[in-house]
Formats: sequence, C-alpha cells, structure tokens
Amino acid sequence: MYIPRLLSLAAVVMLGLPLAATAQVVYMPKDGPGQGKHVVLLAGDEEYRSEEGLPMLGKLLSQRHGFKATVVFPIDPKTGEIDPNNQTNLPGMEALKDADCVVMLWRFRNPAAADLKHFADYFAAGKPVIGLRTSTHAFNIKEADSPFAKWDWQAPAPWTGGFGQHVLGETWISHHGDHGSESTRGLIAPGAEKNPLLQGVTDVWGPTDVYGIKNLPSDATVLLLGQVIAGMKPTDPPVKGPKNNPMMPVAWTREFKNESGKTNQIFNTTLGAATDLESAGLRRLLVNAVYKMTGLNVPAQADVTPVGEFKPTEFGFNKFIKGVKPEAHALKE
Repeated sequence: MYIPRLLSLAAVVMLGLPLAATAQVVYMPKDGPGQGKHVVLLAGDEEYRSEEGLPMLGKLLSQRHGFKATVVFPIDPKTGEIDPNNQTNLPGMEALKDADCVVMLWRFRNPAAADLKHFADYFAAGKPVIGLRTSTHAFNIKEADSPFAKWDWQAPAPWTGGFGQHVLGETWISHHGDHGSESTRGLIAPGAEKNPLLQGVTDVWGPTDVYGIKNLPSDATVLLLGQVIAGMKPTDPPVKGPKNNPMMPVAWTREFKNESGKTNQIFNTTLGAATDLESAGLRRLLVNAVYKMTGLNVPAQADVTPVGEFKPTEFGFNKFIKGVKPEAHALKE
C-alpha cells in the first residue's frame, strides 16, 4: 500500500495500516568488496517463490560480499503479510532511490503509479537491471492512460513485447521443456568461456524448465544455453530430439539505451526460482553479475554459501507459506 508522506505515524497506527517499513527487509553489510553499494531485490511472483529466493540472495550479498541489500515484497495491505498473489501492492519501492543495482523476479505486476515511478526513475538514470525467470513478463499494465503501459508484456510497437522483450531481451513465449517434468542444465555457450560473469561457474542445474526464446536481439551476448533434461534430478540425461537441437539461451547480457539517453547494463536469466537457487553455480553467476554491474572486479571463486538454512518451497501456484511477514526474513542474531 502506498502511504502518503504526510500521513503521520500516529495516523497509520490509528487506521490499522501496516507500516511502510514492514514491506521490506534490509540486510546491513559486513566487510567486503561491496561496501558502499546498495542492491535492491524486487520479489513478486505467484509461482517461483521469489519471496524465499531473494532474501537468501540478499543475505548472501550482504554477509559474504559487503553489499547493503534490501528486499521488497508484495504485501497484503490488510495483514502486512507477504502475498505473492497480490500483483498491485508493492510498497517500499522508495528503496530504489539510492540503489546501485536491481535484481528483480516479478511476474505480471501492476503496482500503483506512485510506487512504480521509483523504478522508472532508477531505470531512467541508466542503472543496471538483473532479471530472473518471469521478469521477461514482469508487467501486466492494461490501463491505456498509464505512463507505464508500454512496459506491459504484450505491448505493441515501438515497445513490442514490453519491458521484457524491449529491454531484457525477451517476453513470455512458452515452456520449451515440459513444465514440472523436464528440468534444466545450464551449459556455457560456445565462445563465452572467458566471460568474467562465468568465473567459477560450473554445474548449473535447476528443476524449472527451459523457456522458449525467439526474439532475443542480435546484440545480446549469450552466456548459458539450456539443455532440457528428461527428469527432475541433475543426474537425469538430456532429452533426445529437437528440444536440444538447437538449445535455447537461458542467460545473457546486453546494453539498452533508454529514453533519457543513458545506457542500462542488462543481465537476464530464465532460471531463478528459489529451488533453482539451490545450485551453487547459479548463485555464483548472479553474485558475479552484481559485482560486474556495480563496477567491481568479479571474484575468481565467489563465496556463495547461503547464510543460515536455505530449504526453499517447491515452485507452484498457491504453494507459498502463508502468514509470513517480511521481518521473518531478517538475519538471526
């Protein structure tokens, strides 16, 4: 819920509204190369448990690498609880005002214009964007008079495919692998072996399926190809036949010159569900991307050990753990 700045704390309490601070969790940094850099992680999807995966990544970035990390959640305005099914109430976006990097896993979001303007201002400043999984179809904005209608995942030309296709490189196309029965192995794309984002990256595997890709622009640098696996275990063999010939891109970078004349560095992967993030190789790829996009040297072998226990919930609609508030994800003393 957007609470005007003129609304006093006392009025918020009297009205029974959740405080804006409860819409996010902030991880203050330990010493590390990321000192002085702020990463904002935007959780907001119904299926892939971004509300679990992004807090894990925020803790990792702050405690292992020295970045300040803020995670912003979709919130039930009545209870203050995290509600992945709420596509419109994403308070706490003001965290973007001093952000140096954004990591987003959104799906079909339509936030209030006052909240989304924080993202628009961040983007217009030419700052980097890291998109995960359903961020290819992050926005579902059908109001014709919305200043952000062009970001809708089905937007027409000149913003064909909206923010996903126009900026990240692709919108929603299809499940290329069979959803829920064929998992994904990320293979380093030919010619990308020496890319700094892939330093220390091996054995990328995730239980989510490969997405169909058909509009990736020619200026994209493909890092990983998605091998469709005939099962839901990393030891399962690849499927035979045309699904793997050719393989679809599952991770790439590109640059985007925005309407302000600034250039945004883009990293996108169609992996990124919380269960995908059990893969150390994928975690390292994302940590490397944060380093590179905040102007830091990528470590030879970044420490990607989760901080505390990480046992994510399986992906699926309406499988999220109910009754959880953002403060439940705070670091334990």
